[in-house]
Amino acid sequence: MLELININALPAFLLIFIRVTSFFVTLPIFSYRNVPTHFKVGFGFFLAWIMFYTLEIPTIPLDEQFVLLLLKEVLVGLMLGLIAYIVLSAIQIAGGFIDFQMGFAIANVMDPQTGVQSPLIGQYYYTASLLFLLAVNGHHLLIDGIFYSYQTIPLTAFIPFGNEQIAVFIMQTFNEMFIIAFQMAIPIVGCLFLVDVALGIIARTVPQLNVFVVGLPLKILVSFVAIFVSMPIYMLLARNLFETMLQTMRGLMQLFGGA
Repeated sequence: MLELININALPAFLLIFIRVTSFFVTLPIFSYRNVPTHFKVGFGFFLAWIMFYTLEIPTIPLDEQFVLLLLKEVLVGLMLGLIAYIVLSAIQIAGGFIDFQMGFAIANVMDPQTGVQSPLIGQYYYTASLLFLLAVNGHHLLIDGIFYSYQTIPLTAFIPFGNEQIAVFIMQTFNEMFIIAFQMAIPIVGCLFLVDVALGIIARTVPQLNVFVVGLPLKILVSFVAIFVSMPIYMLLARNLFETMLQTMRGLMQLFGGA
């Protein structure tokens, strides 16, 4: 009973609660606006409560250093969730490449989850990826990531901002994100490129045929057939993307911890 009302451990619990809730602000699935805010806060509170009794809690005084620790926890939570969102955004970038070749680039839709415009095929791919992530319990691995972050980034440790490897790591993450997006889009984009070549040959051999009228419906038909055929390859790339996301989060935590 005395442990439950230990006032000296309140600053440590507050730090844990701040990191968890900041993590949910930018983390995919948990950060979407269709998830109620009071649910996010309540889930973060109970998750921080569980972590509080499974971690070694140091005695943290309430002084000017505590304010810096609060800012550090906010930054750690936001950056870990943001790096996961950046990796998953490769799916929407791949959809943007496909939409541009299909002629759907002008027909963006409003994403109800994030409130921003997104391409049609990108939104379809992204929704399928989130459902796949939930089906394989990937959201449990994301929560495990914030729990095991305390092994590399303790409560009383500060982030080494002078480490240039953090900036290099983030740039490499951006580079890898675009590579994965290109790998996801290349089957459909390659098929549409062959369709453009065929239409160009037809336009030269049969000038009476209006290629612009025939080309757009033909490219849309070929695109949907290619998307249906390449769906197994897409699921394989999505699984590799999830592994890359977890490895990226782990690498960023190690750099934040000074490893």
